[in-house]
Amino acid sequence: MASEQGRNGMSGIGGTGWRGSWLLRGIALAVAVYVVGVLALMWWWSTEPDHFDVVATTQARSASKNQPVVTGSVTTSALMTCAETLLDKRGGYLSNDKLPPGVLMDDLPNWEFGVLTATRDLTREMRNKFARSQSQSEEDPDLKEADPLFSSPNNRWLLPSSESQYRKAIARVDGYFVRLGRNDPNGAQFYPRADNLADYLDLVSNRLGSLSQRLSASAGQLRLEGDAPVAGGEAGSEQRAQVVRTPWMKIDDIFYESRGYTWALLQQLQAFEVDFGPTLQRKGAVVSLKQIIRELEEAQKPVHSPIILNGQPFGFFANHSLVMANYISRANAAVIDLRELLKRG
Repeated sequence: MASEQGRNGMSGIGGTGWRGSWLLRGIALAVAVYVVGVLALMWWWSTEPDHFDVVATTQARSASKNQPVVTGSVTTSALMTCAETLLDKRGGYLSNDKLPPGVLMDDLPNWEFGVLTATRDLTREMRNKFARSQSQSEEDPDLKEADPLFSSPNNRWLLPSSESQYRKAIARVDGYFVRLGRNDPNGAQFYPRADNLADYLDLVSNRLGSLSQRLSASAGQLRLEGDAPVAGGEAGSEQRAQVVRTPWMKIDDIFYESRGYTWALLQQLQAFEVDFGPTLQRKGAVVSLKQIIRELEEAQKPVHSPIILNGQPFGFFANHSLVMANYISRANAAVIDLRELLKRG
């Protein structure tokens, strides 16, 4: 009897151990499948969206609304398409994700911020300049609402979320687009004047200059500080040298923010080439605009490295940030030349 009880006890222990072993294996398999799935989604979502044809997109959008393409339609459509791409690309909008895989990704969210910066800038310029005949004229009602909606925080996930605010902004810009296509003298307007474009290019130049400096700091940059006003209003004469270096964890963030901004800016300039065409021809500035577009196209070539390398300027490995800074600096120089052309009488 005792021997039989002992065998029963050993059998129970063995059964329990067998079931526990399979449970652990099941949990390990589920975790492995989850990790592989997350990594696969991260790889799939990490692809930057392609460029789009601004003219073809405008024609399709206008045809869907049964209205003609007028001056300003291409710029407005490009603005909306950039914002829609921001929200509807692979994986959707990632900047406010709080769960994997979105929360584990930082390259695409920085790309999104670059696109969002360009979108905000153009929306504000359309509200303040492009859609108004003069400083004393009334703001367009749709653009007046779209501007603050696009300015909503980019990482808000609580209601109202960033996506919902941006979709409302797109709807407002679409309202302006529809009214613009009606060609009503008392409706929406778009003024492709040289001074309007020059003012926007001034803002673009500041953005590109800042990005170029931040990218160049990836390898360390010696900057001089001084000649600042001192007490009494006189300029100071003491200059101090300071080495500025981008933290290692921020190098790819700045790189992809630059990629996002130049992606959206390229689409905007291609739209300007159409809507501001007569103005550019009158100023002899068509070639200057094409030069900017060419430099930005070079900056958008595919990155074939799985990581953003940060080698020394003349070292064995590449420095992707310095390559991007080179294209952006050249584009900025062309922007400054174009702005001066537009300002001439």
